[in-house]
Amino acid sequence: MEKTTTLNLRVNPDVKRKAEEVLSQLGIPMSTAIDIYLKQISMTGGIPFAVTLPKPPASINADLMTTEEIHAKLKEGYNDIEKGNIQDASAAFQKFRKTHS
Repeated sequence: MEKTTTLNLRVNPDVKRKAEEVLSQLGIPMSTAIDIYLKQISMTGGIPFAVTLPKPPASINADLMTTEEIHAKLKEGYNDIEKGNIQDASAAFQKFRKTHS
């Protein structure tokens, strides 16, 4: 089928770069990958994979921790504050997003 429509997209540069690295290893151009994605949406009637929120690691998921484990984590945090082991919240969230995306 002939390609006659152009899409102009704005995406996060890091996401694009990482995707290009993977697609390059697979030998698939970005335009082909996007075409595959759009075909799958048409064929399945929706997004062709589960769209869910990431699950936190069990080591920091308070829902899976005992009261004693929560208190230990809080104490560890207070000790870090007293030692000056702190960082700006926005920098911490940015680092977290980079390592968990």
